[in-house]
Amino acid sequence: MNPLIRKLERFSRLSDADKRLLQQAATARIVNYDTHQDIIAEGEEPRDVNLILAGWVCRYKQLADGSRQIMSFLLPGDLCDLNIFILRRMDHALGTLTPVVAAKISRDLLQEMLNADPRLTRALWWEVLVTAAIHREWLVNIGRRTALERVAHVLCEVFVRQQAVGRVRDGRCELPITQVELADALGLSAVHVNRTLRELRQAGLIDWRDKQLAIPDIDTLTAVARFDPDYLHLDYEGERFDARC
Repeated sequence: MNPLIRKLERFSRLSDADKRLLQQAATARIVNYDTHQDIIAEGEEPRDVNLILAGWVCRYKQLADGSRQIMSFLLPGDLCDLNIFILRRMDHALGTLTPVVAAKISRDLLQEMLNADPRLTRALWWEVLVTAAIHREWLVNIGRRTALERVAHVLCEVFVRQQAVGRVRDGRCELPITQVELADALGLSAVHVNRTLRELRQAGLIDWRDKQLAIPDIDTLTAVARFDPDYLHLDYEGERFDARC
């Protein structure tokens, strides 16, 4: 299933017409990107909304000294900035972390989606609100959590976000990033991230190898991270996510 449809159905029951429109958006104009390529650079004028169909993208800022701060990971099923058309130019960049397949959604098609059905409109704005909530949580992560909590928290987040779009199999999900990229996302050095990951492995809390992540003891890892998935607004109705999915 189109990962965007699967995610939006966590929030709203979509009609067949809604699904057809979302599928049209996912197939209208497909662009393939290589690893470490900008989908849109800082300062460029945005012309399309990008729907990530495959691969991992990061939202980032490059500083004058060459260092980089990653501000979020964008995964299959994520829309990059529904409100992008009000910007004259980008104040940050979207770059690929892996090979990526993206669908380009034009202003006209986006307007058709927003006008199609109130349920679809609400679901799309829910996507915008979740994106903002993730940014707030990452700010808390960098400002108030320890290194161990930061690493554990982002691992819990990417696991549950992928679970929401059906990308967890036999308790494992993709984690195709490098330790340097994880460090850029957490405001830590690569050495500190390596040490922290080793601590989590030795405690039996994670198994990260071959670009795949498993979380053998989800209850303990969420306690270590102080992770509460409520900010992702996945309409779990109080249920805990299950690492065995």
